Amino acid sequence: MSSDNGSGADVQDNPYGYVPSRATAIIFILLFATSTLLHAFQASRYRMWWLLWTACFCGITEIVGWSGRLWSSYNPFLDSPFQMQITCTIIAPTFLLAANFVILGRIIRTLGPDYSRITPKRYTILFCTSDVVTLVIQAIGGGMAASANTNAGSNTGSHVMLVGIILQLLIIIVYSICGAEFYYRYIKRRPFEGRTQTYGNLPVGGTHDGRLTPNIKLMSYTLFFSAIFFFIRSIYRVAELADGWNGRIIQTQVYFNVLDGAMIILAIYSLNIFHPGRLLPPSAIVEKEAELTNMSV
Repeated sequence: MSSDNGSGADVQDNPYGYVPSRATAIIFILLFATSTLLHAFQASRYRMWWLLWTACFCGITEIVGWSGRLWSSYNPFLDSPFQMQITCTIIAPTFLLAANFVILGRIIRTLGPDYSRITPKRYTILFCTSDVVTLVIQAIGGGMAASANTNAGSNTGSHVMLVGIILQLLIIIVYSICGAEFYYRYIKRRPFEGRTQTYGNLPVGGTHDGRLTPNIKLMSYTLFFSAIFFFIRSIYRVAELADGWNGRIIQTQVYFNVLDGAMIILAIYSLNIFHPGRLLPPSAIVEKEAELTNMSV
């Protein structure tokens, strides 16, 4: 069978609408494997073990998904690798998004919780819990689509996945708005009323006395650009699933490679290069500050 990305008679009836590029699948597998190993090493070095179940798990799930596409490059008519790749590549970024929530929570705690509408602890719990909910919804939808024996069942599964993706997009928007409000209030020095009393036993800025150091600024920019990558990817996924299994979007390979795969590569490598363990205060200091914060409440 031809391995070209085309619309000839030999590929028009397969679930992709094209033959997945073997070279592209191998490149993405290698890229995600490299990032995952780096994250595992960095998590161990900086003792940030939560990165194992966020960034590392994202990388592992992406590797499984792209392995499904590699498998399909040999026979695109097989259903199992198609379902494996679409389910894994849909749910994988959810884990990485959780890492971004945790990091922003730590930045808020470091710069000054007075400027945040939500306390750092509740911030992380709220957004990570919402992230888990969207993950479960997407996983259920993927399972329904994978086990369906009819087009109606498959469509039902895709609709459930679509709901999960839309909810995730809404979470990203709310997360971005909350983050933007925090930085605006911090820069303008406009803490929430009554919050200074709640955190009155701590310096306004916590570990760095409220100073936006170059490292924290760099970490903040990293989260900003990661949010853009997640937003682009989520918009693409919503359009893809809404367009249906036989739609033009899902059957155009370059859209998937650029708007999904490349976006997550940029997001996951940005945390490798601008790692929170190097740019943020040591976790032990942050955790101690959290204890003091809880005591003052």
